[in-house]
Amino acid sequence: MTIEKNKKMNKGEVTQIERVANEMFLIKIKVAADFNSRPGQFVSILCDNHTMRRPFSIMNFENGEISVLFKKKGEGTAYIACLNVGDTVDFIGPQGNGFHCAPEKTLCVGAGVGVAPVYYLKKVLGDNAKLVAGFQNENEIPFCLQSEIDFIATDDGSLGGHGSIIDYLDAQINEYKPARICVCGPHIVLKLVAEKAKQHCIPCEVAMEKTMACSIGVCRGCVVTLNRNGKIDNASVCKDGPVFLGEEIVW
Repeated sequence: MTIEKNKKMNKGEVTQIERVANEMFLIKIKVAADFNSRPGQFVSILCDNHTMRRPFSIMNFENGEISVLFKKKGEGTAYIACLNVGDTVDFIGPQGNGFHCAPEKTLCVGAGVGVAPVYYLKKVLGDNAKLVAGFQNENEIPFCLQSEIDFIATDDGSLGGHGSIIDYLDAQINEYKPARICVCGPHIVLKLVAEKAKQHCIPCEVAMEKTMACSIGVCRGCVVTLNRNGKIDNASVCKDGPVFLGEEIVW
């Protein structure tokens, strides 16, 4: 997988910000004319009075705007949630390696806020992709995406299938017969999806979610262990990922 080294500093104007689910927000930022990205890449946003930037997957790039879906958890995300239309956002990006966007039948799997980059992938692939996603409950589903998701599962059964999205993965694979699977979500979801893909002999790409400090591969705070053809190696999620082959991750 080719490592991209574009760490361009950017400033953009907030064109939209709204709460789209329980403690989940959507922000759209107008970017420079030469900005370009692909699904799976991310941006790192500077938050007022915080040294370290906060990384977020790009949920969409359209009409000169990037969309970012994020959950308010701490001081950094609380700052972003309080931004207003017209405010300026300082960010670095696009960063990292994204999903391969080859026009092949792709099952996109998301869990929670991890639905963002696989939604973007589905937008790019169009009829070559199916998007399935799991959430804790109906209140955690972003209303801006609900109609775009082909199959939904909720842990409490408040909407869609009752249980984890993993519970329905075999059926989705057997019905859709994808040439590959792409997934983003919590670590356990990535691991289980990668295992399912291996059982079905389907290539799998995983977008890792890791806490990042520098976001440029210097601090080595987001290291994962890889096994590439029997050789054990360490890689930084921010620089070498966030997308890796599922079969290469040492879970």
